[in-house]
Amino acid sequence: MLPFQFEEEPPAAEGKVYTVSELNRAVRELLDSVFPYIWVEGEVSNLKHHSSGHIYLTLKDEGAEIDAAIFAAESRPLAFLPEAGQKVLAFGRVTIFERRGRYQFVIQELRPAGIGRLQLEFERLKARLEAEGLFAQERKRPLPSFPQRIGVVTSPEGAAIRDICSVISKRYPLVELLLFPARVQGEGAAEEIARAIEAANRYRRDGRGLDLLIVGRGGGSLEDLWAFNEEVVARAIFSSAVPVISAVGHEIDFTIADFVADLRAPTPTAAAQMAVPDRAELLARVKERLRELIASQEAHLERMEAQLQAALRSYAFRSVGRRIEEGLQALDELVERLERAIARLLKGSEERLEGLCRRLEGADPKGLLARGYALVMRAATGEVVKAAAEVEQGEHLRVRLHRGELLCEVQEVIEG
Repeated sequence: MLPFQFEEEPPAAEGKVYTVSELNRAVRELLDSVFPYIWVEGEVSNLKHHSSGHIYLTLKDEGAEIDAAIFAAESRPLAFLPEAGQKVLAFGRVTIFERRGRYQFVIQELRPAGIGRLQLEFERLKARLEAEGLFAQERKRPLPSFPQRIGVVTSPEGAAIRDICSVISKRYPLVELLLFPARVQGEGAAEEIARAIEAANRYRRDGRGLDLLIVGRGGGSLEDLWAFNEEVVARAIFSSAVPVISAVGHEIDFTIADFVADLRAPTPTAAAQMAVPDRAELLARVKERLRELIASQEAHLERMEAQLQAALRSYAFRSVGRRIEEGLQALDELVERLERAIARLLKGSEERLEGLCRRLEGADPKGLLARGYALVMRAATGEVVKAAAEVEQGEHLRVRLHRGELLCEVQEVIEG
């Protein structure tokens, strides 16, 4: 019996008969229509970089494998180069190499899977924000030397807030701590952190004062710390009017928030140490400065005393008494001369003042009236009459005397 013997005879070749090329082309068109572009996850093996610039590899998992290719002309520049044994996410299309009838996956974009994917996103966001100037060193502000009020953006249940409170209470208990609570892990945590930073800035703008802001959390995996790698948190820190210390994770952990903040602390405990001075160190410095000041003043007093003793022993100092006596005598003579001059001036001023007073009294109308003169005015207008020709017969006049007035009627006008 033949190995490929049919139980029945195959149908006659009366319908469509495909050539091999036609069959492979039809299969390719079918694959292109069913799987236009898809994501595939797998492990890289059989990696080969061709001199043409193309990359050939195999993607496999526990149960199967597929040939894959990255053509230099079709694909975008890769963010990273794959390595054998690395798990990746590949984006592309399923097709067939018609000439050989080989099924394959043509890759257009490649990303690390799992942690590698997060690291790639981290590097991309870091590069973009750095290009925008969010990490610029010249925009970073110095921390206040003696803050009075410090805000903390973190979880109220985490170890970070307890560590910060403990360190600050020991180092610098004068400072006031304000907690702006936020979730620091999981979906929506980044938005909560950004809102807490904005709330701290509103608190400052309300006039209540906030000198410094610590933003962070304790250690964890890359996924745990991912909220601090989100763009919304980076931009909230960049927009903060309050200087920010980023304190995320452990010393080996770096986040986007660290690069944007005014200062990066390796841990929340270290952030608390950076934020405030040490009371013990301040007291020691004050005592040392006080000792230096006392020693300096004592040395200065000793030098002054030595100079004084030398001056007392000098000839110039012994002649000072005689010079003072001569000066006092000359001063007495000057005082006497000044007193005589002032007396002469006062006497002349008094005489001039009396003459002026007499002239004023003579010019005073009241004085003239007291000597028997009178002031004649028109009764209707109060206009002063200076000549008889200015009035008419029958006109009424007011005559002001030294004491009282007279209302008169002109009987006759006699011109002089």
